[in-house]
Amino acid sequence: MTQELIGVWLGGLDGTTWWEQDADEPAYAASLVKVPLATAAEAVDLDTAVRVHDDFESAVGGRFTIAREDDQDDATWDALGATETLRELRCRAIVDSSNIATNLLLEQVGVAAVQRVLADAGVSGRTRFTRGIGDLAAREAGLANEVTARDLGRVLAHTPTAVEQVMLGQRYRDGIPAGLPAGTHVANKTGWVDGLTHDMAIVRPTAAQGGAAFALVVLTRTDDSLEVAEARIAALAAEAWERRR
Repeated sequence: MTQELIGVWLGGLDGTTWWEQDADEPAYAASLVKVPLATAAEAVDLDTAVRVHDDFESAVGGRFTIAREDDQDDATWDALGATETLRELRCRAIVDSSNIATNLLLEQVGVAAVQRVLADAGVSGRTRFTRGIGDLAAREAGLANEVTARDLGRVLAHTPTAVEQVMLGQRYRDGIPAGLPAGTHVANKTGWVDGLTHDMAIVRPTAAQGGAAFALVVLTRTDDSLEVAEARIAALAAEAWERRR
């Protein structure tokens, strides 16, 4: 049985907490690390074109390879051996949750730059980014990518407009967006692996809806199926909408 976690943080983009539940409990980050990476990429020339490849330097030395069947991004995999711009890779890392695009972008941006983004956001020591996606040797050596709901709320509060605009194109909308009223501006990023289903979002109510913009993060670690976990996240988003200030 998985040690269950339902971590929630709801608050203003000024960092003010409105509602929280187990918000300081760490969980494996999965693809949520792609948001601070996308922010760190603001410091590089996004129009630079790089060669697409599927092997990467491990954080503990040597190289590792990722597999196409574990990814959701056919376009980048179809471009193996060709080139793609960092701007397009950043978009695919967020919108398609592409692992290969993420690692190609991280190769140019660097782990240290992502760590600086996290530090600038004021995250706690419970949130760590240490390696690329699929770096199993680093994982076995104890290098973890972990987050808390509260810390990701801080990350969202420091997410630049350009990254928020990319997040608006998110393909996976069955978590937080599904629990909010139709027509609401929801810029979200999901993350999931077996036993873990997460979502994080910047939400901007319309003038007619009223209320301030806010950040919402839901981390779940359960034995539920992906579909059940997403429905739970949607229900928590609906509750958050009622609790918002």
